[in-house]
Amino acid sequence: MLLGSLLVLLLLGTAGTASAHAALESTDPADGSVLKSAPRSVTLTFSESVALLDDSFRVYDPDNRRVKTSSAHHAKDAGDTASVTLPAGLGTGTFTVAWRVVSADSHPVSGAFTFSIGKPSATTTPISTAPTEDPLTASLYDIARYFAYIAAALLIGTATFVTLCRPPNSAVLNKPILAGWWTLLAATLVLLLLRSPYEAGTGLATAFEPSAIPKTLTSRPGLALTARLLLLAATAAFFLRLRGRERFGRPALGTGAVLAVGLALTWASAEHASAGIQVPVAMTSAVLHLLAMSVWLGGLTALLTVLYRSPNLDPAPVARFSRLAFASVTVLVVTGVYQSWRGLGSWNALTETSYGRILLVKLGAVVLLLAVAGWSRRWTGRMVGAEVRLRVPELVRAGADGAATVSTGDVTGEGTDETGDGSKDGSGSSSNRADNSSSRGGSSSNPGDGSQDRHRRGLRRSVLFEVAVGVVVLVITTLLTNTLPGRAAAEAQRTATPADIPAASVTTVPFAVGNAGGKVQITLDPGRVGLNSVEAVVYGPDGGFATVPELRLSFTLPAQKIGPLDANVKDEGGYWGTNTLNLPIAGTWTMKVTVRTSDVDQVSVSRQVRIVR
Repeated sequence: MLLGSLLVLLLLGTAGTASAHAALESTDPADGSVLKSAPRSVTLTFSESVALLDDSFRVYDPDNRRVKTSSAHHAKDAGDTASVTLPAGLGTGTFTVAWRVVSADSHPVSGAFTFSIGKPSATTTPISTAPTEDPLTASLYDIARYFAYIAAALLIGTATFVTLCRPPNSAVLNKPILAGWWTLLAATLVLLLLRSPYEAGTGLATAFEPSAIPKTLTSRPGLALTARLLLLAATAAFFLRLRGRERFGRPALGTGAVLAVGLALTWASAEHASAGIQVPVAMTSAVLHLLAMSVWLGGLTALLTVLYRSPNLDPAPVARFSRLAFASVTVLVVTGVYQSWRGLGSWNALTETSYGRILLVKLGAVVLLLAVAGWSRRWTGRMVGAEVRLRVPELVRAGADGAATVSTGDVTGEGTDETGDGSKDGSGSSSNRADNSSSRGGSSSNPGDGSQDRHRRGLRRSVLFEVAVGVVVLVITTLLTNTLPGRAAAEAQRTATPADIPAASVTTVPFAVGNAGGKVQITLDPGRVGLNSVEAVVYGPDGGFATVPELRLSFTLPAQKIGPLDANVKDEGGYWGTNTLNLPIAGTWTMKVTVRTSDVDQVSVSRQVRIVR
């Protein structure tokens, strides 16, 4: 159980975020670009393959009217692209594109950008900053996913504990197994019902539309959920057939293992492991990781249940689970390290990305979990030691009477016990110890009984605390499953303009002179250090285009004592512009706009403009 804590390295967090959500790498037309002629299509390129929705694209013209487009499709059959064909005769001005797709890891991603034809509009369609998904739908879907993970761990882990750890009173674990099965069934049905509105970002009412379920069943997540329901039905039939058995042969163990692997595959085939680099290795790792996590966390819950429901539990099942936890954690460590590398991509991502910072918090929780697990392991050692001190004298006496042969298995519950009639019973030691315990129980004069009770109480407390910390780790893990991994974030940064750096700087400067007034809309493209093109459009008080005899622009960087730099804009017929403005240093520049409306009327207005690297 000490190493059992290490599972934090990979708990669902790394299994769930091996290569997470698709990142937008580029758009064509580029965000903020000004085109001389209308494009024939809009194409987005992502860091991984994406699935398209009926409403993946919404294009709006400068008057905020939706443009009729073709249905969304993959450009040149490339799965990592999304494209839509635009109609002819779009006109001029600034157009807004809102998009929403489903990444290969089953998570929807969305965004918006603008491009202009001819010249930017005086006013553009505002890009909404409101949530791109229905909060209630998203919250319920995430809760259902969380319960599905917990239920899988409870179902697989408890069944494994019964089979391999062989507690003397396994009937007390029937309820946890049933709870895990029913919870996983309910969570899967909820996920299947909510999948369509979750992808579209709509309200719960759309889940009951006639086309919702059929549409979900044709998607990869829908097929995975359907397979999970079929596997749960097969699992129920399997449990009913084994009901009442105390021993399980190899066919039964093999069938149970196949069902557990199948259930784990329903996650790996539709989530993060199915996208990104090294998909076959990643899916194998994800399956092993989920199974190991289930055996550890579900087995820990089963152990806690047995400790509370069987006051005289001997230490043999505890010792077996300790070895099983060691094997599980070994798998968790190996798969977790691999998946962390796959998700992060570099050490810098630990501190420079949200994924890395959340992972650090999770690793902090590991330290606490390790301490608690060490506490549990000490109590386990005390239980086994006390049992040895109690059992050896009895077995020595029994051996002297010719009733049994003393062996390590007699003390630990492992190996084969040989009875006086020559029969062998691989689990008989547990029943023999139970009988011996019964003969000892009730004798309060035996100091060993009080010692064992104290050790069991201590182990119950430590295991309860260990389970609680494990649940906290799972909560942190759910945050990781919804966070863009460092590798994907780095890829997006290498191929696209960062989201916080505008593709162009647009400033509107109102002015008033004499009896006239208006505003000047000034666009600096790209609004970064180096050469910039300048486009200044003058509007009258009525919002229409206006002409002025002269317009001048100059730029000053007070912090560096640079300027004023004259932009030397020229009248281009409808707007004033230049392609030769060179701003050499990043910083907040003062842009001075001078507008002359007549031979005697002139006004100068200054505005701050941020220039980035």
